[in-house]
Amino acid sequence: MSKSVKTGLYAMALAASTALGTLAAQAADKEISWIYCGDKIDPIHEKYIKEWEGKNAGWKIKAEVVGWAQCQDKATTLAAAGTPVGMAYVGSRTLKEFAENDLIVPVPMTDAEKKSYYPNIVDTVTFNNNQWGVPIAFSTKALYWNKDLFKKAGLDPETPPKTWAEEIAFAKQIKEKTGIAGYGLPAKTFDNTMHQFMHWVYTNNGKMLDGDKVVANSPEVLAALQAYKDITPYSVEGATAYEQNEIRAIFLDGKVGMIQAGSGAASRLKKTNINWGISTLPSGPSAKGPGTLLITDSLAIFKGTGVEEKATEFAKFITSPGPQGEYELQGDAGLTPLRPSPKVDEFVQKDPFWKPLIEGINYGGPEPLFKDYKGFQNVVIEMVQSVVTGKAEPAAALKKAAADMEQYK
Repeated sequence: MSKSVKTGLYAMALAASTALGTLAAQAADKEISWIYCGDKIDPIHEKYIKEWEGKNAGWKIKAEVVGWAQCQDKATTLAAAGTPVGMAYVGSRTLKEFAENDLIVPVPMTDAEKKSYYPNIVDTVTFNNNQWGVPIAFSTKALYWNKDLFKKAGLDPETPPKTWAEEIAFAKQIKEKTGIAGYGLPAKTFDNTMHQFMHWVYTNNGKMLDGDKVVANSPEVLAALQAYKDITPYSVEGATAYEQNEIRAIFLDGKVGMIQAGSGAASRLKKTNINWGISTLPSGPSAKGPGTLLITDSLAIFKGTGVEEKATEFAKFITSPGPQGEYELQGDAGLTPLRPSPKVDEFVQKDPFWKPLIEGINYGGPEPLFKDYKGFQNVVIEMVQSVVTGKAEPAAALKKAAADMEQYK
């Protein structure tokens, strides 16, 4: 073989190699990375990832499973370092912080998309009149009560409390007549201590934030904090040692009369011998109807990846009524459905425990969207703990907390 031919073949090989490298780069450009929180990818999501990829030739979804404790921090760190993922599963409460730091892009919804959800759901991802994430998981709370403990205490086992006043009175009667805690109030230094308190705020027509204005120091919120103080003597002792799942475990052991919990408690209770009931959360004196805190997790689309438009398309597909309905209504998932549907109606008919978990949505409210949600969260936890431990009176604790929240809005 002549030298010129060898040189020609080498040049062709080099060109082919370069072309393959370019194709590989192009293929990589068509990859949407997804930080997926949990221990493994849900089989339903795997199914619909394959379906979407089949309809979108050349595009791949690269899901990286990251544990719940680290996933959000990882998404934040990568975005702040200038190496963002295409999208990530995040708590909707973080969306304002991401947006104001210019790390994510808006994900506007059409009027039809908004109307497909239960009332107030879209508010959990909305500020400045725009949506900043696509809801993928949703939870609400209801009141669970132990019917046998009600009976032992001389209460009607089929009649749950409908108001805070009844709830406190029932808890007192259970504690005094049976020696068992009437209510399970969690106040551990843990995020759901803030969540649990917000359920009381939203069952009394209160709110912490109105636009960018802190409105926590109000009669409605003060009444909720006062109710916390009033029910503490009849609750599980040492509230600051427990978070909601630990309180739920005590209820599953038959050692507390009432708790507020999500659908996951019902799934677990069905496997026990406990005689239990479920109802909407009791209402405060200013309530307009049954309420609950509306907690959503969302898919956030990160800025600067070059795949923002396609990632948005996929996020809306994987959370559309078909895939989302299969994902959230699996029984033990612990999720409240995001949208009304005939399938949801079937679930409610089959398992009536769903009804009160859905009924609280109409008068429910979102997690307050503070720019620094952890700062806000810690302020609420400190406020709650100061009241349940007797270190501060409700009015003083709330006034201090409202002032402290200003720096985080």
